[in-house]
Amino acid sequence: MQMRTSWWSVPLLGFGVFAVATNEFVLAGMLPHLKSSLDVSTATAGQVVTVYALACAVFGPVLATVTAAWPRRRALVGAALIYLVGTVGAAVAPSFGLLLVAQAVAATGTGLFVPVAAATGAALVPPERRGRAIATVLTGFTAATAFGAPIGTAFGSQFGWRATMWFVAALAVVGIAGLVALVPKDIAAPPPETLRRRLAPLADSRVLTTLATTMVAFTSVYVLYTYLAEIFAPATDDDGGRVAVLMFTFGVVAILGSYLAGVLTDRIGGRAVTASCLIWVGVCMLALPLVTDSFAASIGFVGVLAVAGFSMSAPQQHRLIGLNPGLAAVLVSLHASILYLAIALAGAVGGLSLSVGGRGSLGFAAAALAVLALALSELAHRLATKAARTTEAAPAREAGQTTGAARTTEAAQDTDAVSAPSAPQAQLSGD
Repeated sequence: MQMRTSWWSVPLLGFGVFAVATNEFVLAGMLPHLKSSLDVSTATAGQVVTVYALACAVFGPVLATVTAAWPRRRALVGAALIYLVGTVGAAVAPSFGLLLVAQAVAATGTGLFVPVAAATGAALVPPERRGRAIATVLTGFTAATAFGAPIGTAFGSQFGWRATMWFVAALAVVGIAGLVALVPKDIAAPPPETLRRRLAPLADSRVLTTLATTMVAFTSVYVLYTYLAEIFAPATDDDGGRVAVLMFTFGVVAILGSYLAGVLTDRIGGRAVTASCLIWVGVCMLALPLVTDSFAASIGFVGVLAVAGFSMSAPQQHRLIGLNPGLAAVLVSLHASILYLAIALAGAVGGLSLSVGGRGSLGFAAAALAVLALALSELAHRLATKAARTTEAAPAREAGQTTGAARTTEAAQDTDAVSAPSAPQAQLSGD
């Protein structure tokens, strides 16, 4: 009975991630509705995405530290309830300011729920199935981008953005009921991890530069995704259904692109894949003004961009883990936080660009960010290469010093012992 419960628990955790992550992007497709409903500009409306992502990045790790000693089901239900309160608050918010506050509350729940769900999924299965369990849980995040946000956008185009928020809240209620019914109470928490230890790798310039590459690269991509409805307004005629089609295309192709990027990373390395993706994204962004007047061309463009747009996560995580495999879990956690920061920056940078240069400037701003990310990627590679050479040179220097000392000793020995150095030399060679 316990095994059956555990088997259903892992997909249920994936559904929970799908529910809490959908809110992060669903309002990106609803910016025209927010603009008219709350009497704000499109650039201002886009800050709902900024605030949500920033709250995930900042408050999620803090809450994860605070609740580290809690039983996993209690932490999950607590995170889901925080998310539900924020989502309901967003649905009834009478002003844009209160909408931002409510979204920040919901985002705090999301930032806690996702990593705890992944760890819980791994704890529910035997060691040989943990990788698949984590992948199953985190597939909910991908599904939120590919399916949740487009469905919510289409729903909101018919019934209004507040109805979309109620729809997302209903998903959370179903998820909470499933958590209580199917996730065991007695899942032990891992040893508490301090926030200082979580942030310690940032003192390494190689880690910091690699994370900066991820942040700037995904800021470039999310500038387009956040303001998708505004950028392609001439092609969609502000039709929410058409915007949903663009979002769906982006999400589905991104899933396929991410898989291919993982395969390529194993073959040619993370640096080459990241560089290729960034060049691809930069060229696409420069071509953006050529396709925004035709819906068919817009679908094609979004599909082409999505191949590389979300394909940088796997190679970047591969590069991070390669820097210090012993801290893989901490580095992956930092990578997740950096992605949230990228989404937040995209809303802010895109809003500023929209205010200053209009929708036509967004593609150029995104292209410039892609170029900057490429420069950071190459800097990260040079720092990693330099550190590797230094590490390799240290044993050689130590070996040279040991050999020199041995030769000094040999010179003082009797000539009958001339053949003796073969033994220590062999030992040094073995080291």
